[in-house]
Amino acid sequence: MNNSDELLRRAMELPPEARAALAESLLESLEGPTDPDAETAWAIEIKRRLSELENGTVRGLSFAEAQRKIFG
Repeated sequence: MNNSDELLRRAMELPPEARAALAESLLESLEGPTDPDAETAWAIEIKRRLSELENGTVRGLSFAEAQRKIFG
Protein backbone atom coordinates (compact mmCIF):
# COMPACT_ATOMS: atom_id res chain seq x y z
CA MET A 1 0.00 0.00 0.00
CA ASN A 2 1.45 3.40 -0.96
CA ASN A 3 1.27 6.60 1.08
CA SER A 4 -1.76 8.00 -0.77
CA ASP A 5 -3.72 4.79 -0.25
CA GLU A 6 -2.93 4.88 3.46
CA LEU A 7 -3.82 8.56 3.66
CA LEU A 8 -7.14 7.94 1.93
CA ARG A 9 -7.91 4.99 4.22
CA ARG A 10 -7.25 7.15 7.30
CA ALA A 11 -9.24 10.07 5.89
CA MET A 12 -12.24 7.81 5.30
CA GLU A 13 -12.22 6.96 9.01
CA LEU A 14 -12.89 10.61 9.90
CA PRO A 15 -16.40 11.77 10.77
CA PRO A 16 -18.37 13.24 7.85
CA GLU A 17 -17.84 16.86 8.93
CA ALA A 18 -14.06 16.39 9.14
CA ARG A 19 -13.99 14.65 5.73
CA ALA A 20 -15.95 17.54 4.22
CA ALA A 21 -13.54 20.09 5.69
CA LEU A 22 -10.57 18.08 4.42
CA ALA A 23 -12.10 17.80 0.93
CA GLU A 24 -12.75 21.55 0.87
CA SER A 25 -9.17 22.29 1.88
CA LEU A 26 -7.81 19.96 -0.79
CA LEU A 27 -9.99 21.52 -3.50
CA GLU A 28 -8.99 25.03 -2.44
CA SER A 29 -5.33 24.03 -2.69
CA LEU A 30 -5.87 23.32 -6.41
CA GLU A 31 -7.28 26.77 -7.15
CA GLY A 32 -4.03 28.64 -6.74
CA PRO A 33 -3.64 32.07 -5.21
CA THR A 34 -6.65 34.34 -4.87
CA ASP A 35 -6.69 37.45 -7.05
CA PRO A 36 -7.36 40.32 -4.62
CA ASP A 37 -8.69 42.52 -7.43
CA ALA A 38 -11.21 39.85 -8.40
CA GLU A 39 -12.28 39.42 -4.77
CA THR A 40 -12.82 43.18 -4.48
CA ALA A 41 -14.75 43.31 -7.76
CA TRP A 42 -17.02 40.44 -6.65
CA ALA A 43 -17.67 42.13 -3.29
CA ILE A 44 -18.71 45.33 -5.10
CA GLU A 45 -20.93 43.38 -7.51
CA ILE A 46 -22.61 41.46 -4.70
CA LYS A 47 -23.36 44.69 -2.83
CA ARG A 48 -24.76 46.25 -6.02
CA ARG A 49 -27.04 43.28 -6.72
CA LEU A 50 -28.23 43.09 -3.12
CA SER A 51 -29.02 46.82 -3.18
CA GLU A 52 -31.07 46.36 -6.38
CA LEU A 53 -33.08 43.58 -4.72
CA GLU A 54 -33.61 45.58 -1.53
CA ASN A 55 -34.72 48.79 -3.26
CA GLY A 56 -36.98 46.96 -5.72
CA THR A 57 -35.03 47.83 -8.89
CA VAL A 58 -35.01 44.15 -9.75
CA ARG A 59 -37.17 41.21 -8.68
CA GLY A 60 -35.81 37.82 -7.76
CA LEU A 61 -37.06 34.65 -9.39
CA SER A 62 -38.25 31.50 -7.72
CA PHE A 63 -36.42 28.33 -8.62
CA ALA A 64 -39.39 27.19 -10.68
CA GLU A 65 -39.41 30.49 -12.64
CA ALA A 66 -35.69 30.24 -13.27
CA GLN A 67 -36.08 26.66 -14.52
CA ARG A 68 -38.85 27.73 -16.92
CA LYS A 69 -36.68 30.55 -18.30
CA ILE A 70 -33.66 28.29 -18.71
CA PHE A 71 -35.31 25.16 -20.03
CA GLY A 72 -38.36 26.67 -21.72
